[in-house]
Formats: sequence, structure tokens, C-alpha cells
Amino acid sequence: MRVVVALGGNAILRRDQQMTVANQRASIAAACGPLARIAAEHELIVSHGNGPQIGLLALQAAAYDHVSEYPFDVLGASTEGMIGYLIEQELGNQLGNHRVVTTLVTRTEVDARDPAFHDPTKFVGPGYADEAAAAAAEQNGWTMKRDGTWMRRVVPSPRPHRIVELQPIQWLLEKRAVVICAGGGGVPTLRTPPDLPNAPGDVLMGVEAVIDKDLASAVLARDLHADLLIIATDVDGVYLDWHGDDERRIVRAHPDALDPDAFPAGSMGPKVRAAVQFAHETSGTAVIGSLQDIDAMLAGRAGTTVSRSREGMDCHWTRTVDPVAR
Repeated sequence: MRVVVALGGNAILRRDQQMTVANQRASIAAACGPLARIAAEHELIVSHGNGPQIGLLALQAAAYDHVSEYPFDVLGASTEGMIGYLIEQELGNQLGNHRVVTTLVTRTEVDARDPAFHDPTKFVGPGYADEAAAAAAEQNGWTMKRDGTWMRRVVPSPRPHRIVELQPIQWLLEKRAVVICAGGGGVPTLRTPPDLPNAPGDVLMGVEAVIDKDLASAVLARDLHADLLIIATDVDGVYLDWHGDDERRIVRAHPDALDPDAFPAGSMGPKVRAAVQFAHETSGTAVIGSLQDIDAMLAGRAGTTVSRSREGMDCHWTRTVDPVAR
């Protein structure tokens, strides 16, 4: 079976942790235990988030001077290499270093006409108190939006269309390699129209944006013809009335029964959208749930399963929820 696992940021750094290399290494080592068990029996492709890391690199560059400030496509490539290396090392150790584990810096093509470029929504970097956020916005020309009790920088997050390096990923899988790719959603890349004045024909170029890693993972899984897309996060599934009096976990649902816009745009919404998109466009299955439950998710016993298969499943999601003990 071909399995794509999209690691949430919590797999690399818990919400309450400082962003040190030691903390990231420890979190990744814990995540690689379940990943190694999947790799032992299946083809495995791993993607990952990079929000905190790319935000930190952007801060470090901007703190020096404006000349040294790097664009987000370059920072995205940097985090792909940095986080990919840590996963490579820890997963390789878990597998006994007998299986090839490799990181591929991956570009993801987006559309220059995507409306996201005019409405930044992707959170990057740390949270700020209101006054500090206003000062950072004025000093650096950043757009800031509220994320819970904090203000954070936001950048455009265009919809991914294709993974440019799909062919080398397939070559590596044919050699039984575990492939780490599309980190942070991949490097955001535009295709320059051949009729653009002074452009040297049809070329690809990086763009100032961050792509949602769950949506990019759905595109990756679709184009690789994966059997299963696992979106690993820090909760055990998708909930209705989250933290409300009628809180319920969705056990399984047909993609037509889920509305991604009904879930928070900054957290569960993109995960639901990615699962729905993958299930709609393929015959595969998507599962959203906790990294700690990844073995049970693989077996269909945990998380929220999204699939077009109706066998043993009611396609009306209102009938496929479990009450949560409160």
C-alpha cells in the first residue's frame, strides 16, 4: 500500500515548547516510531509543516537588515532541508539505517491569479501582543491577523496545483526509498507565461507565499496514486461543536457530507478540505487524527475517515458521530 503521511507542526514542535533544535529533534524522534512501523510494511511518503521554523528564519533575516531579508520561497526551501534532515536522521535510526530515507526539496506550482495573493491568511512565526504586533507591522511592512489571543504575521497561501518534482519522487519510490518531500507545502512556484515581456520563454520562478501543507499533501497523494492519506495532528479527529456542549467526533464520512468551511480556517478547515479533495479525486481514503493513534488510523480504527466507499458507512455525517464524554 502507498501511504502519504502529512505531519502537523506539533509532530515537530509542541505548542508549548521553545523552538530549539533539541526540542524539535525529540518531537521528531517520537513521531518517527509510528512512521517506521508504516515504512516496514508499506511505501511511505512523508510531508510536514514548517510554520514556526519559516517564521523564525524570516525574523532572523529581517533582524539583521532589509538587504539580508530572504524571500519566502528561499526560506521554504531552507526549512525543507532543515526539517527533512532531522526526519531523515531519526527515521533512519528507527529503521536501522538499512532502508534509504531521503529528502527532496520540492516545488509546488500555484496560479499567479489566485485571489490568496490579495488576502494573506497563512500564519507564520511567533505570536505578538497587540502593541508589539503593530510595531512589527509598521517596521517590517507585515500584515498581521489575530490567532487566538495573539497577533501573528500572515502571508499569501495560494492553492497548490501540482508537485513539480513528481517524477523523481516516483523514481525513489520504485527503489523502495522513504521519501520526505513537499515540506511546508513545497516551495511556492509560478509558471511565467511565455508571452510575458522580456521573459526567456516558459520558466518557473519562486513567489512570496506559503502553501498549506495539508492541501499540498492531498495533491501529492492524488498524483502519486496513494491508497491512503494520513493527516496527523494533535487531536484525535474532526469534531462538531468543538469545545461546545454538544461536542462530537466524526468517525467516518463521505466527502460530500463534509463542508470544510464549517471548520476553523486556521486549524481544522484546511485538513478537512484536503481530506475531502483527496477522497473526491481518487479511490483512496483520507484519515485525520492524532499522530499517537497512527497505527490504529492505518487500520481504520481511529481518527476521522473520509472515503467515497459506502461499505459499512452511512454517507450522512450527522449519523456518523460519537458523543464525547465531557
